[in-house]
Amino acid sequence: MRQESLCSVSGLDDLPSIVSSETLARRRSSRKVSFRRLPPASFFVGSAVFHYLGPAFAVLLFARVEPTGVAWLRIASAAAVFAVWRRPWRAFAALDRDGRRTVVAMGAVLAVMNVCFYLAIDRLPLGTVAAIEFLPVIVLAAFGAKTRRNVAAVTLAVVGVYLLANLALVDATLGLALALANAGLFAAYIVLGHRVAQRSGFGGIDGLGAAMLVAAVVAIPLGGWNAMPAFVDPVALGAGVGVGIASSVIPYVCDQLAMARLARATYALLVSLLPATATVIGAVVLAQFPSWVDAAGIALVIAGIAVHTERT
Repeated sequence: MRQESLCSVSGLDDLPSIVSSETLARRRSSRKVSFRRLPPASFFVGSAVFHYLGPAFAVLLFARVEPTGVAWLRIASAAAVFAVWRRPWRAFAALDRDGRRTVVAMGAVLAVMNVCFYLAIDRLPLGTVAAIEFLPVIVLAAFGAKTRRNVAAVTLAVVGVYLLANLALVDATLGLALALANAGLFAAYIVLGHRVAQRSGFGGIDGLGAAMLVAAVVAIPLGGWNAMPAFVDPVALGAGVGVGIASSVIPYVCDQLAMARLARATYALLVSLLPATATVIGAVVLAQFPSWVDAAGIALVIAGIAVHTERT
């Protein structure tokens, strides 16, 4: 009887842990299911908001730290988050040579792209840089636009972006050159990002984390030294880390999740919302209010999004 009672007590003692484990497993499973049920466009919305909200606050940080220094803080803080969260070097080590080259190339692109972007928004309005950034990207959408409706969508978006960019009135030559360089690199990021996100046996977020670690190293000679003042200024350092998380971790994770679920042409055309988002954020955070031409450009971009239909 004692043995039976001891067995019963032992079983009762184990029951809470078993129930707890099963409950936790069920909750985690339900979260994964709910997460997967989110529409692909929802990930893009998160990316669109944070993609320029972080840089808008970064512009305010330029008074304390040089733009290239802020760019390095953004990359380094994001790399640190990914290192702790994903430990991406393990997945990177399991890749073949071609996979490693893709990740390294993506990291190099991220590094130079961020530096060019921050130097550009130091010289031009955020909305203008965002619009210029979009111009090469629409070419990717054009390759996938094989119907008349999609061609019309691309045309509307291109005209809208041209109005937003206001290229005829931009007189900051260096800023324009930097914005164009950033635009080309952004298009390359989309191509490489799709390759990483759709690679079998290697998650897109792990690839992004590995690429961000590469970017942190590549960006050291470009902006590491200029970031040093932030290490003796707690406010600047905290702001730099916040900019990194808001600008690189959240939007790029959302990018990878969207890229894995959307066709390249669809994603590229959705990116046309970014100039509109940047213009609104620039007005709210930086008081960079758009003209009527900018407003017309935003309307055309949104019209392009509405007209576009995904290929079936």
